[in-house]
Amino acid sequence: MESIDEHLVRRLTEWSAGQPLPEQTSPAVDVDPGLALDYLDAQIQSRHLDLALRWLQARQEGFYTIGSSGHESNAAVALALRPTDPALLHYRSGGFYAARAGQVAGSTPIADVLHSAAASRQDPISGGRHKVFGHRDLRIIPQTSTIASHLPRAMGLAFALDRGVTDTGYPADAVVVCSFGDASANHSTAAGALNAVGYSAHQGIPVPLLFVCEDNGIGISTRSPRGWVRRMLSALPGIDYAYADGTDPAGLLATAADVAHQVRTQRRPAVLHLSTVRFMGHAGSDAELAYRTRAEILADHARDPILATAALLARRGMLSPAETLDRYEHCRKRVMEQAELMLGRVGRLDDPAAVTAPLTARRVNRVGAAARRAAAGRERAFGGRPPESRGPLTLAQSINAALHDALLTWPQAQVFGEDVARKGGVYGVTRGLRKVFGASRVFDTLLDEQTILGVALGGALAGTLPIPEIQYLAYLHNAEDQLRGEAASLRFFSDGQYSNGMVVRIAGLAYQKGFGGHFHNDNSVAVLRDIPGLAFAVAAHPATAPALLRQCLALAEQEGRVCVFLEPIALYHRRDLHTDGDGGWLADYPEPADWAATENPLGQVRTVCEGTDLAMVTFGNGVPMSLRVAATLARERQVSTRVIDLQWLSPLPAVSLRAALAGISRVLVVDESRTSGGVSEAVVAALVDCGFTGRISRVNSVDSYVPLGPAADQVLLGEDDVLAAARSLLG
Repeated sequence: MESIDEHLVRRLTEWSAGQPLPEQTSPAVDVDPGLALDYLDAQIQSRHLDLALRWLQARQEGFYTIGSSGHESNAAVALALRPTDPALLHYRSGGFYAARAGQVAGSTPIADVLHSAAASRQDPISGGRHKVFGHRDLRIIPQTSTIASHLPRAMGLAFALDRGVTDTGYPADAVVVCSFGDASANHSTAAGALNAVGYSAHQGIPVPLLFVCEDNGIGISTRSPRGWVRRMLSALPGIDYAYADGTDPAGLLATAADVAHQVRTQRRPAVLHLSTVRFMGHAGSDAELAYRTRAEILADHARDPILATAALLARRGMLSPAETLDRYEHCRKRVMEQAELMLGRVGRLDDPAAVTAPLTARRVNRVGAAARRAAAGRERAFGGRPPESRGPLTLAQSINAALHDALLTWPQAQVFGEDVARKGGVYGVTRGLRKVFGASRVFDTLLDEQTILGVALGGALAGTLPIPEIQYLAYLHNAEDQLRGEAASLRFFSDGQYSNGMVVRIAGLAYQKGFGGHFHNDNSVAVLRDIPGLAFAVAAHPATAPALLRQCLALAEQEGRVCVFLEPIALYHRRDLHTDGDGGWLADYPEPADWAATENPLGQVRTVCEGTDLAMVTFGNGVPMSLRVAATLARERQVSTRVIDLQWLSPLPAVSLRAALAGISRVLVVDESRTSGGVSEAVVAALVDCGFTGRISRVNSVDSYVPLGPAADQVLLGEDDVLAAARSLLG
């Protein structure tokens, strides 16, 4: 069967020999000759790069063959925008990349794409970690998404551009562009992002975002129902709609320019529905004939966007078919020369440290300095009563005070989420913040966790320091891929050139008596411990929570870290530890002069009380539980118990923990999460790996969802369970 490359060459040759051009089916539209030639060159370059990637794969030097062939008309979108407009592109936007590079002097798009697909360390964006369209100088932010999971980030970036909280690094009239495929438009992430954009625009909030749906009518092997994509995209409330045919270059160039200008000037979102075609299957391994007939595949060749541009240029007398063919073959030569130069000469990431460097790079001194920094004007912000003068505080009160200090210390910080502004949070933790800092820095979002995290993802790219709140731990699971696949991966896939540092506050864990069942009493943190590079802290006591939160904010600001700060709901308003009225779970808020002494660096455990006979290693609700059990053991058996608060669940502070266990021969890991997939498994393994030779035991909650009411006591870890486990370990 004739390949698309052979078909294109044959048709250009036939036209050059005098065969008639295809009839023009669309109305004549004026087009600038220079613009049309730039458009053609970008399309041709993208096509030959697709062919070269398959050539490299056949020689075991290339590892990625999902191409842009048939989608080259997206180059028109790049030409309608400015090279300073941030772009978040899906994997078939090769034409856009070539056109954008052509707008920036000194760009090397051919080498960029070849090195990226070859997993070469010379790839200018990922450094050999993945094939992505991205380049710092081109303002193309790398996206690995195949299912439109980058749309919430695009929404967040556009939302942040006009809020005036900080210098975004982009021009005042910048437009965000985001491309995705027709099949991906059906994904819940896309639906959520499109809804959030329309929701914002409906309220008159500026969202200068241009969505580009590249519609080739098929997702791998599954066809999009005829007319569905147009009907769905054109009906989106709050989002303007425009359609363009990729085989009508003059009409497309005009439509793209009009839509881009509209978004730029009106600061209102729009979707450009771009009709495309897909050549050479989904990827190099895709046997397209398994689900498409030969006749269907060959019929699509007539819709080649490069041939459509060549026909336009010939009709307008700008470039003859023979000249287009010369241009096509000259580009083939340039691309293949560079591809051949790579054979046997590609430098690749060759050790684990090199691969993970963007995730593990530390700026310890800068983080520490930032965590200890205090802002002027605290007296006024706290209404004349700074928290250190108020006497002992609960955990909720200390976190609230720390958030006030954070918004003072970091002017670019923003607190947002469901119910956090006017109401001040379900548990009052954000109470008063909006009144002091205003609606631009403390605001409510719609009820959608993907959107909340998307606002953070995009806001961080625009220079803000996001502090989003997820109202309950169980709600995170609706959007966990926004942390795993988007937030935490950005430093990795951009070789540290881009980051989206943030601190995600989550109210969670169990032990809320008589409240809510599973969705308000979730004790599973496994998903958060399995995200490379993510820093995960759990607050337990009002004396240490402020410093722990400041450390997370400093990590986000200085290292671009994605941090999760988990707040045990059951400890928010606890006042006592052993007996009613003892005030054992209250603490004074530290004065700024003491912040250095109270710092809780990443990777450091906290010894809550000393002991020599037994150590209990725990976190969150396990801390007061272990302290009470330690007191019981001391009364009953004169046992001296050391209680250690892990504080950081990821990365697990193994070295600090091993040091904190000096002189101890018996360790009980008290873990309120589940037996399977819980924290204790990792702690035990870490101690074994560190050479701990004493006895280790663990005690957990049952592998179960948390039921409502008293039934929860049957599956959640209780003090009696901890006491029994400790007695058994002591013998």
